[in-house]
Amino acid sequence: MARLNINGKTVEVDAEPDTPLLWAIRDHVGLTGTKYGCGVAQCGACTVHLDGQAIRACSLPVSAVAEDQKIVTIEGLSPDGNHPVQVAWRALDVPQCGFCQSGMIMAAAALLAEKPRPTDDEINEAMTNICRCGTFNRVRAGIHQAAAATAGTTG
Repeated sequence: MARLNINGKTVEVDAEPDTPLLWAIRDHVGLTGTKYGCGVAQCGACTVHLDGQAIRACSLPVSAVAEDQKIVTIEGLSPDGNHPVQVAWRALDVPQCGFCQSGMIMAAAALLAEKPRPTDDEINEAMTNICRCGTFNRVRAGIHQAAAATAGTTG
């Protein structure tokens, strides 16, 4: 039994210690916004925040997550879907098929929390998620738009 803090709520997950966090989130907690893509931490579809850092949930066992660590999924990023990254994504029609986008949004939100005004090079370095549709230019534009929208609130 693992106790996890997911989106501000402590939940008990009856899973083997080596169960990937992704499957605990999806199958045991029922939050399906975090996607399975590759299973080897390459594509980023499973990106969530762990204590504010973007991590790949498909390769992290639940036993490696302490009860006091805070996990945030796409469902917990914003109560009403109006996080600046989500707003920018909608305004710019960033997703094409959309499968990878919850992971992209989580990676972008973590980047902006760390670097409120990232350069193109910083975005390219931080955004290692894979999008088969190739919407990387719109992702970059969305990150810049979200950064501009939060410029007055980020110190």
